[in-house]
Amino acid sequence: MELNQLKPAAGSKSAKHRVGRGIGCGWGKTCGRGHKGQKSRSGGFHKVGFEGGQMPLQRRLPKRGFVSLTRNDTAQVRLADLQSLPIDTIDLLALKQAGLISARALSAKVVLCGEISRAVKLQGLLLTKGARAAVEAAGGSIAE
Repeated sequence: MELNQLKPAAGSKSAKHRVGRGIGCGWGKTCGRGHKGQKSRSGGFHKVGFEGGQMPLQRRLPKRGFVSLTRNDTAQVRLADLQSLPIDTIDLLALKQAGLISARALSAKVVLCGEISRAVKLQGLLLTKGARAAVEAAGGSIAE
């Protein structure tokens, strides 16, 4: 089977309604718009979210919602990235200068992804349990 031979399954696609073609098709006369009113007229649509003058839902709900205001403050760093750094003492500034984390990050967390085989000294970084064990097993040290 080739890409140019792919077709939808039989019966899964139907032709779009051609409205206004007489009563035999079921979509004649009013063309499914009903009788009278703004939505039955051509060009008769109001803006998205308009509720007839009632305070719309997007204005009734609080704007902060569930979006974390500090979601971008902590950057993640993999163990494999620390392995590739040429320095032995690694802190937040060193990670920023190496381009591993954003310059706007306020903290960094080392996660267990990849391996580390050399002793490094970590200063002021957060670590997961697995990453902490891997760094200590490689002979590294962690200073809070």
